[in-house]
Amino acid sequence: MEYIAGEADIAVIGAGHAGCEAALAAARMGMKTILFAINLDSIAMMPCNPNIGGSSKGHLVKEIDALGGEMGKNIDKTYIQTRMLNTGKGPAVYSLRAQADKSKYHTEMKKTLENTKNLLVKQGEITDIIVEDNRVKAVKSESGAIYNVKAAILCMGTYLKSRCLYGETIINSGPNGLRNAVGLSNCLKELGIKIYRFKTGTPARVDKKTIDFSKLEVQKGDSDIVPFSFENKAEDIYREQENCYLTYTNEKTHNIIRQNLERSPLYAGVISGTGPRYCPSIEDKVVRFADKERHQIFIEPEGLDTNEMYIQGMSTSLPEDVQIAMYRTIPGLENCEFTRTAYAIEYDCIDATQLKLSLEFKKIHGLFSAGQFNGTSGYEEAAAQGIIAGINSVLYIKNKEPLIIDRASGYIGVLIDDIVTKGSKEPYRMMTSRAEYRLLLRQDNADLRLTEKGYKVGLIDEKRYKRFLNKKSLIENELKRIESINISPASGINDIIEERGGSKINTGIKLSELIKRPELDYEILKQFDFKRPELPFEVRQQVNISVKYEGYITRQLRQAEQFKKLEKKRLPENIDYNNIKGLRIEAMQKLNDIKPENLGQASRIAGVSPADISVISVYINKELI
Repeated sequence: MEYIAGEADIAVIGAGHAGCEAALAAARMGMKTILFAINLDSIAMMPCNPNIGGSSKGHLVKEIDALGGEMGKNIDKTYIQTRMLNTGKGPAVYSLRAQADKSKYHTEMKKTLENTKNLLVKQGEITDIIVEDNRVKAVKSESGAIYNVKAAILCMGTYLKSRCLYGETIINSGPNGLRNAVGLSNCLKELGIKIYRFKTGTPARVDKKTIDFSKLEVQKGDSDIVPFSFENKAEDIYREQENCYLTYTNEKTHNIIRQNLERSPLYAGVISGTGPRYCPSIEDKVVRFADKERHQIFIEPEGLDTNEMYIQGMSTSLPEDVQIAMYRTIPGLENCEFTRTAYAIEYDCIDATQLKLSLEFKKIHGLFSAGQFNGTSGYEEAAAQGIIAGINSVLYIKNKEPLIIDRASGYIGVLIDDIVTKGSKEPYRMMTSRAEYRLLLRQDNADLRLTEKGYKVGLIDEKRYKRFLNKKSLIENELKRIESINISPASGINDIIEERGGSKINTGIKLSELIKRPELDYEILKQFDFKRPELPFEVRQQVNISVKYEGYITRQLRQAEQFKKLEKKRLPENIDYNNIKGLRIEAMQKLNDIKPENLGQASRIAGVSPADISVISVYINKELI
């Protein structure tokens, strides 16, 4: 029996990493919000790897924080180890990664949600989206309860019609044995939404007591803590860290896998979903990289109050008996006992080309979508979409322009533009190589790029905004000051230069020019800069990077300006590309399907050539005259 259970401005369906950020953004922006979870114990659950961040993903977390999101703050509260990756390379690809205490991560996020004004957290499965005149009007739960809303955000993750598989075992459930969502798929199909079938997987968990740690290589955390949140200081979140461990597969492992491939549902054709290219199962790795004698395996604690250890790199859907046999061929795991068996999970998701850059469906006003349901992989990618969908659902209700982060302003922009413009035939993973302007999009300057935007939409409060403006001012003033400082050969600078293998100076030289030298930097030169003010680390860091990479940064800024010219050329929503003479048939078809929002987006559609863009540009200019 149907009944009206309540009213809200926004309903968020699913409380994973996307749903949490979406709900918090909407509520903090003043909207009455209901967050629905199939099980409240699944809020911000980490059903796979026990970490946040990593290569390119750390950039996303920093950007979420810069906009006013929660993921960075939550991992700062709950990390058990932290490391900066890629430090042997340039600062553009430095990426922060933290091991999480999974249970505490969930508990802290749930606590934050429950104590947020305007937000109700509710257990229940939503089975219907009620749409009238192509506009969201309400959502309905399995019990028949109807909630009238002005907008809804789909954040179902991997729960929709999901099933878990290993060997011949097939269980109709969501991750970690939680119930799946079965009702909404049919409703979405009836609304004309295209549904795909994707697959991902997770490794077994092993009892810590059964691991021989003497055979493993220890992986310690960094002694210098770097917070994910720009609001935190290192000394305030410092704590003792747990160790992670490294081991390797070997020929015995690979032989067991090869001998049992026909028992894998992946190779037996039982799994119809497409799996992630950049996070393959161990059987996939053994087949695809047959020349490799071994593969790295990381053993990571799942938390402080559990003995469960995560076996990173051993994702599989092979039968349980085969899993146990192959795990026990690995040094340190010879006597291991499973606490949880590895499995693959298949689930429904959408073709994200059905979305606008705001993450609103093109054909249904007020219906937004975020997270793994959009065909992406990873907690960080999900959360990044969640905060944008949350912000834009509020702006939609207020009849304001959506917040669009372009490719030159953030990794979030690269992620969303990629999936909306190009779609994805497999779970999409963020990588630094996907960003054209990665020297501009460093994780250390995410606040300088995005905090202003977070403030304008109402997610950054006045106190934080003033601190941000002060930091910005300190950086600008210091950059000006070092331009005016001259260092003479008589200062003793040549001794330092010679020690470091550089060429001596014969005349006075600006401090900024010395910083650019590969053997020197801002900190090394402190002893020759007698009037240098006391500045926070994050300010000194920005000054050093800005000066040292000035030439490269200037070049990328010029490229970004050219890029933004195309992004500013808006394309009408109702344009029929069949009416534009000179376009190739493939381009017409692709453009009518995607309906790009600007000329820049149009240029990135596969099958649309530079010549097609020139034709569209001429057509638009004529229409505007």
